Amino acid sequence: MKTLIKNGTLITASDTFQADILIDGETISMIGKDLSDPNANVVDASGKYVMPGGIDPHTHLDLQMFGTVSSDDHYTGGKAAAFGGTTTIMDFVVQEPQGFEHSLDIWYKMAEKSSVDHSFHMNLTRFDEKIAKEIPNLLKHGITTLKVFTAYNGRLRLDDTSIFKTLMIAKENGMLIMAHCENGDVIEEMIPQALAAGNTSPVWHANTRPKWGAVDATLKMSSMAAQADSPVYIVHMNTGGEVDMLSYARERGVKVMGETCPPYLFFSRENLKQPDGAKWICSPPMRDAEDNERLWRGLTNNELQTIGTDHCPFFYDGTKPIMYEGKPIAIQGKELGAGNFTKIPNGLPGIEDRLPIMWSYGVNTGRMTPNQFVAMNSTNVAKIFGLYPQKGALLPGSDADIVIWDPEIERVQSASTSHQRTDYNLYEGWKIKGAPEKVFLRGEMIVDGENWYGKAGGGKYLKRHQGMVI
Repeated sequence: MKTLIKNGTLITASDTFQADILIDGETISMIGKDLSDPNANVVDASGKYVMPGGIDPHTHLDLQMFGTVSSDDHYTGGKAAAFGGTTTIMDFVVQEPQGFEHSLDIWYKMAEKSSVDHSFHMNLTRFDEKIAKEIPNLLKHGITTLKVFTAYNGRLRLDDTSIFKTLMIAKENGMLIMAHCENGDVIEEMIPQALAAGNTSPVWHANTRPKWGAVDATLKMSSMAAQADSPVYIVHMNTGGEVDMLSYARERGVKVMGETCPPYLFFSRENLKQPDGAKWICSPPMRDAEDNERLWRGLTNNELQTIGTDHCPFFYDGTKPIMYEGKPIAIQGKELGAGNFTKIPNGLPGIEDRLPIMWSYGVNTGRMTPNQFVAMNSTNVAKIFGLYPQKGALLPGSDADIVIWDPEIERVQSASTSHQRTDYNLYEGWKIKGAPEKVFLRGEMIVDGENWYGKAGGGKYLKRHQGMVI
């Protein structure tokens, strides 16, 4: 089956130009002007932009937490991603005591119903010499990334020695370490103090996780990366000081890269003070207005490399069902922490919102160019995580993951129209201008306006190769 996309303006990470795209089967066959093929179905993209499908480097689907589970699974999360223009997602596998193979079997099974292409990162929350020897075996699964934590003492955190050893193993095997950066020791001291003083409201989630802890952890991870001569990728950067540390390290040749997420650009601790402040509970937490601005500058100046979502949604009130695909569903959510911030499931919805929000409030406001938009939401991700040029590119031979973007679409964000399976939207009532009109996954149109043509199991698992340091 062939499809010919004509008359569009192509936007890549580096160029903007007029061209047609011929899709043959699952891949791009030709790119050029005035293409024709009598056997192709023609799609007119006049007045529209044509971009590579978005790649979300950071999702948590089907994730069990605090006695419940994140409300999007690999089907619903993929569907929501597609409606937002994202065609590839990367989820995190929980390291089970039984070993990596057992852990992966669980995630492979859950992802069988994925509606978009997908890959996995491996959480590394236990470390000993036996595990150290098993890490290279992940490469046969196409998993080239390990995530470590500097917080969650006694649960997820590794000590510095173990992190440094992991960095050296990664260097030897062409792998990449991803790091959640907070100061776990400070957090574990501050939370009991807050509770003892009766400070239990949502804003104390942020107050007990100081941003200086993120700053010092980011610098420490950069320092260890330099000493191991091994790359590191800082996930969900949320405070201005982290960007300062990232730039400090990169200017000195350290192979460190940074990701931020849209909520850290738009929201602050002030949102946690609202009556519905639990909606904004995630880890790391919302920061302050000056952090929003520094993160924006980090994007504008290319100090940051990627934009992910850390999509980990929970119902705000899981006692009340919503309708999803014509069926009622209710999943326990943030009401579990009513009266105690430590019991509120940590996570936010955003997999569908990322591209429309970043276009409307980034590109349309001049904070980022269309090429930066494509780079940070797609191409850089593909390069860093070993998927380029299969993904994240408009090139002959690349997968035909293509978004036809209508810059004139106007709508209002709302939970009532979202395809994310939860009962609220962080951007409720926000006006957007610019959104996907049609979305192709490996040559198959899965979104056309409000019509969904994707299916459970339509996504493919992606084995990744060694990525680039950019």
